[in-house]
Amino acid sequence: MSDFNEIKNDAKNRMDKTLESLRADFGSLRAGRAHASLLDGIMVEAYGSFTPISQVGTVNVPDPRTLSVSVWDKSLAKSVEKALRESDLGLNPVSDGALIRIPIPPLSEERRKELVKVAGKYAEQNKVAIRNIRRDALDEVKKLKKDNLISEDEEKRFENEIQKLTDDSIKKIDEALENKEKDIMQV
Repeated sequence: MSDFNEIKNDAKNRMDKTLESLRADFGSLRAGRAHASLLDGIMVEAYGSFTPISQVGTVNVPDPRTLSVSVWDKSLAKSVEKALRESDLGLNPVSDGALIRIPIPPLSEERRKELVKVAGKYAEQNKVAIRNIRRDALDEVKKLKKDNLISEDEEKRFENEIQKLTDDSIKKIDEALENKEKDIMQV
């Protein structure tokens, strides 16, 4: 990379993508309420290959304790129902032709605590990713210094800016985790 602004922008973009990834991971964790993103990770066997559930039907949230999937091709209803049953979400779908209703059972205290631990693991994995991005950016800055493209003072300033980006991203991860924990533990 030729200059610090490129290095900084690259690091910032990669950190932002890491935060988006964390939000997606958190979206797949079930809190006490139904939301359509709960089914995002479910793959349905359709036409000889595995397809995301959102590509075989429409996922709706008719009420806070129920999800529904309107399957576009009625012949896939059994496959969708099977995929929902076999998912690790503990769901028990009820089929009504092309419409599949999925009651969302309330979470037990034990299950809530397990989900908080999983959320913590997701957060920690993303913090490690952020630190790796920081390391890559600092290596690039050191390379600029080694090639005599920047002074020692600039090197220190750039390192501090990258550290500030890192701290901000870690703080956002901690806030997201705290919010998700509250969401999960809320009865």
